[in-house]
Amino acid sequence: MKKITLLIVLIIIVFSCKETKSENQKNQIEKKQKTNFVVTDSLLNQAVIYEANIRQYSKKGDFNSFTKDIPQLKKLGIKIIWLMPIYPISKVKRKATGDTFVEDIKNPEERKKYLGSPYAVANYTAINPDFGDKKDLQQLIETAHKNGMAVILDWVANHTGWDNPWIKEHPEFYTKNKKGEITDPLNPDGTSKGWQDVADLNYDNPELRKAMTQSMKYWIKNFNIDGFRCDVAGEVPVDFWKQAITELRQEKPLFMLAEAWEPELLKDHIFDACYGWESHFLLADIAKGKKNVKDFDAYIKKTDTMYEPDDIIMNFTANHDENSWKGTEAETFGKATETMEALTFMIPGMPLIYSGQEYGLNHRLKFFEKDSIPKTKGEKWQLYQKLGFLKNHYPALAGGKQKAKYQRISTTADDKILAFKREKNGKILYFVGNLSNENQKFNLDLKGLFTDKIQGKNITFETDKPVELKAWEYYILE
Repeated sequence: MKKITLLIVLIIIVFSCKETKSENQKNQIEKKQKTNFVVTDSLLNQAVIYEANIRQYSKKGDFNSFTKDIPQLKKLGIKIIWLMPIYPISKVKRKATGDTFVEDIKNPEERKKYLGSPYAVANYTAINPDFGDKKDLQQLIETAHKNGMAVILDWVANHTGWDNPWIKEHPEFYTKNKKGEITDPLNPDGTSKGWQDVADLNYDNPELRKAMTQSMKYWIKNFNIDGFRCDVAGEVPVDFWKQAITELRQEKPLFMLAEAWEPELLKDHIFDACYGWESHFLLADIAKGKKNVKDFDAYIKKTDTMYEPDDIIMNFTANHDENSWKGTEAETFGKATETMEALTFMIPGMPLIYSGQEYGLNHRLKFFEKDSIPKTKGEKWQLYQKLGFLKNHYPALAGGKQKAKYQRISTTADDKILAFKREKNGKILYFVGNLSNENQKFNLDLKGLFTDKIQGKNITFETDKPVELKAWEYYILE
């Protein structure tokens, strides 16, 4: 009987060891799967970034609807997916329209349609249930990684929603007025910025800094995300970002994008990239005839001295703010839209595609309500596919930390015609474009047989033979 008992015990031990070994192997495999994707300089050099507005991307407005399209987005050259805030949205002081709050609306059915601003975060370490759950988010991230794409989260460090747990648990984290009341973000003169749906955080408090850093670290450790796009980064102290990002990068390599232009945010490798606000507004002014190519030349010279060689500028013709509050691309750029879209890929930096641009989005997406983008592939999809291919595969368009050279090519109409070449490792691409609303005839310092990479036609240039371009016509030449 003792022998039988001993035999049973040995069998249990053997199988237990096998199960433990099997479980350990499974954990090692899962760990390997979660850590085999990292952001590299090579990825950043050839990357197109995609701003995913999950709420408006599909009729369901959930993670899964977006995840199934990731392999399609890969065809556009997307290497980085930026997810707009995925966190629960505060219900207290939830915005409806303009300065109206949902709680001001008496009709309960009318109230339901207002979902609030995703930038009024109710909990930094939770997921908006409208989008799905943790497994859905993990599936999105893993699908992106399998397709060679990084995923960055939109991070709102400057303020929280009014029902964020910190309001009650840590009121000392917030800015207060003379009465000791927590305030919304204020201008230097004490007036409101107009963001009454959020409460301003006070970075004089060292415990807030620790809590914010830990909240960011949560998403790296638990979801293997690859970085953050930091909302109104210039409103948060630079020394906080330096401390926090240094600590976060001890977990894994990260791509950090600042919604800001200030060069000091990129010094000492704090942020990798910033917004090309100046280039965006400049291109808009050129499209409206308010400025011309000479202003663009001055901008390029200015950025060369303003930023360090490994700083990345994100160039764009649309994003969620511009689209919802300022207008569509057609409203901003008119007939110059395609030319300006092409330029965001051709000039030094990283181009952005905002949800819907690839389908020719032609309306302002609602910000506080459910809306949706078109999903029919047409000319715009084909254009972005060609531009994305060039960005991914041509060293001459490297726009990351080891940028391709940019060299202006002189013409006889330098205030109307923008001509330049990008070069790296002996590979060259040229841009020649008419940035005016009138047909132009000019000579330029370019000679030989070239292929236009967008139209697929061959073009011969001779230095003594005039070139004609229609209003806003452009070439990308090899």
